[in-house]
Amino acid sequence: MSAHRPISTRGCIRLTNGFAARLWHLTKRGTRVIIAYDDVQPVEITHPHLFKPNAASGSIESPTAAVPANSNMTPATTHEAATLQAPASALTGVASQKVVPISVFVSRKLHKLFVRRGFTPLFDVPVKIQNPEEPLGTHVFTAMEFQNVGAAMRWTVVSMPEGLHRMSRGSAKQREAPAKQIIESTLSVPSSDKANTALDRIELPLDVVERISELLTPASSLVISDYGISHETRKDTDFIVVTQ
Repeated sequence: MSAHRPISTRGCIRLTNGFAARLWHLTKRGTRVIIAYDDVQPVEITHPHLFKPNAASGSIESPTAAVPANSNMTPATTHEAATLQAPASALTGVASQKVVPISVFVSRKLHKLFVRRGFTPLFDVPVKIQNPEEPLGTHVFTAMEFQNVGAAMRWTVVSMPEGLHRMSRGSAKQREAPAKQIIESTLSVPSSDKANTALDRIELPLDVVERISELLTPASSLVISDYGISHETRKDTDFIVVTQ
């Protein structure tokens, strides 16, 4: 097989052989993967609406990888996807204690919040979103480690770029000259500002916040998106979100 011939994973993501080999050695089962048209990087974020732990049990490494569709990767799709794979087996926080991160997904399309632990659905509840007709964007928040002796959590966020997606679905005429302008306008607003704005608009019942806080561990995630859950989300996966 030629080194430049793309290989396919389930027909939706194509990687060159060299990049696929690198990715294999950099990741492990349970690694959270984000696929985007543009380069995306996690940034530190603090916000009063981000979940806080009720008690500390230690800290573990967050298995998060951001995979941009850049020169090292051959894009073969016309959509962006945030694929959230939580560990199937328990991760070790303290030597004698096992913890399994949770994944929380808030969908503007469905006006609901979903919670999974490992690959197991726990519960879902309706949520209230301010100005529900306006987009929230898609943001992946990751709990990195306990802080202040377990009283707080350090969070990072990756916000999916939307400009390139909108451009790809436009007419050929729209894709010619405005491409640079769309990219620049999308990147002009810091991802943390967009993520903070999205958090400001979501209202959760206090009992739901408390329930999630009791389950919160490092490597847990919160995803906010305008979209629903992909049909590829099954009993052996965590939330898969396709932003198309």
